Amino acid sequence: MTNKLFSISVLLFTTAAMAQSDGYWQQKADYKMEISMDVKTYQYTGKQELLYSNNSQDTLRRVYYHLYNNAFQPGSEMDARIQSISDPDARMVDKIKTGGDKEINESRVAKLKPNEIGFLRISNFKQDGVSAKIKEVGTILEVDLTQPLLPGKSTLLTLDFNGQVPMQIRRSGRNNKEGIELSMAQWYPKMAEFDFEGWHADPYISREFHGVWGNFDVKITIDKNYVLGGTGYLQNANEIGHGYQDDGILVSVPKKQKTLTWHFLAPNVHDFTWAADREYIHDKLVTDEGVTLHFLYKNNPKIIDTWKKAQSYTAKILTYYNNMVGEYPYQQYSVIQGGDGGMEYAMCTLVLGEGELNGFVGLIAHEFGHSWFQHVLANNESKHSWMDEGFTSFIEDSVMNELATKKSSNPYSGAYKSYVDLANSGKEQPLSTHADRFDFNKCYSTASYSKGEVFLAQLIYLIGRENLAKTLKRYYADFKFKHPTPNDIKRTAERVSGANLDWYLTDWTQTTNTIDYGVKEISAKENSTTITLERIGRIPMPIDMIVEYTDGSRESFYIPLRMMSFEKENPYSSLKRTVIADWAWAFPTYSYSLPTTKTVKKVILDPSGLMADVNKANNIYEVK
Repeated sequence: MTNKLFSISVLLFTTAAMAQSDGYWQQKADYKMEISMDVKTYQYTGKQELLYSNNSQDTLRRVYYHLYNNAFQPGSEMDARIQSISDPDARMVDKIKTGGDKEINESRVAKLKPNEIGFLRISNFKQDGVSAKIKEVGTILEVDLTQPLLPGKSTLLTLDFNGQVPMQIRRSGRNNKEGIELSMAQWYPKMAEFDFEGWHADPYISREFHGVWGNFDVKITIDKNYVLGGTGYLQNANEIGHGYQDDGILVSVPKKQKTLTWHFLAPNVHDFTWAADREYIHDKLVTDEGVTLHFLYKNNPKIIDTWKKAQSYTAKILTYYNNMVGEYPYQQYSVIQGGDGGMEYAMCTLVLGEGELNGFVGLIAHEFGHSWFQHVLANNESKHSWMDEGFTSFIEDSVMNELATKKSSNPYSGAYKSYVDLANSGKEQPLSTHADRFDFNKCYSTASYSKGEVFLAQLIYLIGRENLAKTLKRYYADFKFKHPTPNDIKRTAERVSGANLDWYLTDWTQTTNTIDYGVKEISAKENSTTITLERIGRIPMPIDMIVEYTDGSRESFYIPLRMMSFEKENPYSSLKRTVIADWAWAFPTYSYSLPTTKTVKKVILDPSGLMADVNKANNIYEVK
C-alpha cells in the first residue's frame, strides 16, 4: 500500500474509532483474497483470509456469510419470488405468448441449465487454523466457531471457494445483452453485518445489500487479454497496462504468458466489485479534486461519442455532490459498462451503456450519488431502502437541474407525482416494510425512490431550503462510516433547525397516512373575509397560503404547526408574509379573518408544490 493510500485508510479507520469512543461500535472485516478465473468455463477458484474484529459487547459463537451466487439456481428463493409476485422484474422473466393477446411470465432463473447457474461453494473453513463446522442454507453460510469470539477480540477466518458466474439475469453475471463478458458483483463469500440490532443475514431474493467495512486486498488472475475495472486502487499498473500504467511507461507482456494477475487494494469499503471484457476501451480523467475517474466501455462505434461526452459531466457531478453533501473520500471512481441497468458498488458502478446522452448522464448521476449515501453513510438497504434510493434520487434531480439549460422551480415534481399516484392506488405499504416484503415490485420502487426523495424535498417545505442544505452536510459529516438509521436523519434536521420532527418521521415512514388539506369555504361580510381551511388527511403540516385580491395584489400567510414548535423563514421574499396563530392537529378545521377590506379573488395552499398533498384539487379556491 502506498503512503497516500495508507493515510486514507488510517483517516477512515480513525473516524470509525472516534465513533466507538462515543458509545457507537461497528464490526470490522479485513479481506485478503486470491482468485483465478477460467474465462472458458466461467468458473473461478479462490482463497480467502478474513480478519474479523468483534467490537460489540456480545460474545459471538456463530457467524454468517452471504453466498449471493446461489440465488441464481432453479428452485431458489429468488426463483420462487419471481414466480409468485404479480409484477416480476421484467429483466428476470421471459414473456411467453399463450394465444391471442395473452402472455405469461416465465422465470429466467428457473430455466438456467447446470452450466448457466450461479453457485458459490465453500470448503476447508478454519478459525485460527482449526477446522470449523459450516452449513450452507440457500444464499447463507452458517459457521459455528471453534472458539467463541469475545468482545474486543479478533479472529482469522480462512476458507477456499469455487464459484460459477451465472448467465446475467440481475446485477451480476456473464454475457449480458450488451455483450459484457463478466460483471462480477456479489461474487465472493461476504461476511454478514452484525450491529446493535443483531445479525442481518438476509437471504438474497432480489433486493440490495448491507455490509461490514474493512480493507480489501484482492488479486485476480485472468486471461491477459481482458481489461478489468472496479473497486480499489490497482497496485501493479505498470505491469498490467491496459491504460492504467503511468505516463511514458510501455508495458509488454511476453507472448508465452497466458494470464495477468491484477492486484487491488481498497481501504475502508464494505464491498468489492469488478468487471472484465476483452473489448473494453479504458479512459481516465483526473478531476480538479484529484480524484481519478475511469471509464470502461465496449469498443462500439455507436456509443463511443456518448461515453466521451459523459466524462466531463461526471467530473461536474463529483464537484456538485462534494459541495452539496460532503467530500468524496476515495481517490478513484470507475464508470463501467456492465450489469443490467445501473447498480452502485464501492468506488464504481456497473451501468448499461447504449442510451442517449442525457439519460446516460442521469444514470451516472444516480449511481455516483450512491457513493455518498450507500457507500459512505451506508444505512441498511433491506430495512430502510428509502434512505439510500430516495436521498440519492434527491441529489440526482438536484444536479441534473443544475446541469440543465432550462431550470425547474421544483426539480422533484416527478417524485411527488409518483408518490401521490401510489398513495391513491390503495396498494401502498409503509416505508418501514422490509424490502423483500412488498407485495408489488412497482410499489417497492415508488416507495423507495419517490417517497424517499419526497422525504427530503418536503423538508424544504417544513424547515426551509437553507436548513435542509445544512442538514444534508451535517448528516454526512456526523454519520459517515457509521450506518445511520432513520432517527439519525431526523435528529440531524432537528439539531440544525430547532424544529420538532418526530411526528414527521413516524407518519411518513411507519404509516401510509397521507396529507390532504383544502380550502373549505370563504365567507365575505361587510369589511371582512373569513377563510376556513380543513385537514382531511391524517398527516399534520404547517400551511403556506397565498391570498390574491381582485386588485391584483397578493400576500402570503404562514400557519405554523403547533407540534413542530417552529416557524420557518419566509420562502416568498417578494411577498409580504404574516405569521398567524398555529394550528393544532386535533382540530379538523381552521378559520382566519383577513385584516383587510380588499376583496379576495383566490386562495392558494402550498404554491411551491413542496407539500405532498394527495388531492391538489381542493388547494385552490376561486371566489366566483
